[in-house]
Amino acid sequence: MKSLRKITPRFRVAGGRKVRLKDHPTNWTGAPRNEGQAQAMLAEGKEQLSKLQERLYAQNTYSLLIIVQAMDAAGKDGTIRHVLSGINPQGTQVFSFKTPSPEERDHAYLWRSMKAVPERGRIGVHNRSHYEEVVIARVHPYILQGQQLPEEMKTDKRIWDERFAHINDFERYLSENGTVVLKFFLHVSRKVQKKRFLERIADPSKNWKFSAADVRERGFWTEYMDAYEEVFTHTSTEWAPWHIIPADNKSFMRLAVASIIAETMEGLTLDYPMLSPRQKRELAAAKRLLLAEK
Repeated sequence: MKSLRKITPRFRVAGGRKVRLKDHPTNWTGAPRNEGQAQAMLAEGKEQLSKLQERLYAQNTYSLLIIVQAMDAAGKDGTIRHVLSGINPQGTQVFSFKTPSPEERDHAYLWRSMKAVPERGRIGVHNRSHYEEVVIARVHPYILQGQQLPEEMKTDKRIWDERFAHINDFERYLSENGTVVLKFFLHVSRKVQKKRFLERIADPSKNWKFSAADVRERGFWTEYMDAYEEVFTHTSTEWAPWHIIPADNKSFMRLAVASIIAETMEGLTLDYPMLSPRQKRELAAAKRLLLAEK
């Protein structure tokens, strides 16, 4: 895993300048050399994450929010499953955000994300997130027009800039209160997405993953890329950075995500709680009682 540390920094999006997705690779042909090495490296990474998560949970000071965005078939579900499979489920929360419910539509758009922020000591994953409100709602204007908002907000030409500001403030608020925010865009090519769609159609065990709507959305590929470029340009911040991860090679993608999460957690001051003198005395007394038992 440590060999990836020289590679992954290049996937972090520097804030304050225009992002163009065509400048970011969708494939990576370097490490690992083969699938066997990839599996061994991922196993090492999962063991490392498990140890870090245990200290995160015991210390109960920080939490980690991982946001995963991508086009369909990029590998969001598989990445979450493979990267976090070695972590104690007690310390992990995964939320998948789909079409807002009637209750969610009756609140401001960040409400449902705020409800799903992980507690201290936990790792939370948002599979899709509040960024849908500046991506899919931008690609399909009828979504914004259908929201229960004052009319002047629906026609405000600055609404996207305003939402970027809301999101940056929201994530800064989380960061300044002990929630570390990591954001990943799994960058799959249109060609590989087509290949994976065809595989889902051909494999009966994967038919359930496929929807005709997925193909219709391919027709808006350019619009989605433009919307994501705006997101990365305006919301990759020092306190909540975006990482654009090559997603054509699933093995490398999972390793890169695991490596960035582990390195981020290593940068925190995580340790088991220290006992007070009184607690140490109680511990010693408990030991004496146990040793005195016949």
